[in-house]
Amino acid sequence: MTDSAHLIAKLPNDIGGAEAGPIVMAEHTLLPWEKRCHALADVLDFKKIINTEEKRRGVEALGATVIGNLSYYERWIVAFGNILFQKGILTPEELARKMDEVEARHARAGGA
Repeated sequence: MTDSAHLIAKLPNDIGGAEAGPIVMAEHTLLPWEKRCHALADVLDFKKIINTEEKRRGVEALGATVIGNLSYYERWIVAFGNILFQKGILTPEELARKMDEVEARHARAGGA
């Protein structure tokens, strides 16, 4: 397979067989925000707003550079935002306003 054919045939999230370092086989305790992200994915799927295939395509659409720089759940949350914007369910302004509200609430509660 040529380099061009390989780029076309292989999506950015498809890293099977790619060069990589050793695999760290350690337990990863999910952070609270990661658990909420997973719960959000379940709710979006249950409510038929974003299904698993849309989520996968949303992550793929981020491209190799973004995928390589974000954690697993960071990819999910960015993909969810983009999909909700595309569907007209949420606007970037609404999301920014909500993020400001949550940040202020967290600060009032004594968060860092």
